[in-house]
Amino acid sequence: MSNNRDLIARQLLDSSRVLSETAKLAPLLAEIGEKLVEAYRRGNKILTFGNGGSSCDAQNFADELVGRFERNRPPLPAIALTASQADLTSIGNDFGFESVFARQLEAHAKPGDIAVAISTSGNSPNVLKAVESAKRLKMLSVGLSGESGGKLTPLVDHCVCVPSKTVARIQEAHIAIIQIWCGLIEEALFPQAPKAH
Repeated sequence: MSNNRDLIARQLLDSSRVLSETAKLAPLLAEIGEKLVEAYRRGNKILTFGNGGSSCDAQNFADELVGRFERNRPPLPAIALTASQADLTSIGNDFGFESVFARQLEAHAKPGDIAVAISTSGNSPNVLKAVESAKRLKMLSVGLSGESGGKLTPLVDHCVCVPSKTVARIQEAHIAIIQIWCGLIEEALFPQAPKAH
């Protein structure tokens, strides 16, 4: 039992360390937050995507924007390209798994929208292909990744690379970053809206 307690303590301390290191990225996070706010002020939307745990993060991001984060305010347009089983399976079957996000992006995006690509390794082929589509569609692209950001870093306009090699720590930081952005967006666009909780 004490071994479990030690393991838990080590993991929590490591999580805290990674988040503290990620705090050094605050200027970049603020810059991206401003771009997200500007997109909404122009009448644009956010489209987000990733695989596995990152697909859940993408859905959470869209949900917080369409629903609410901390304030009772009007909904904001956001689409998680991971949410439709019909789209994912039909595109995967007919065009290949590498196209599941790119094809949806081409269907739903317009110039001025923002693509948020989430990949802990930065090397997911379907994420990279979607970012290439975002460039052709004249969208701003943001990457959430880990360590060096892999192949994603040079493809996106802004890449947030969480300083860790551990997938769990990277995903924890991604969740924190997404929540920070949601808070910045609500504060900028709806400062008078009452708190929901």
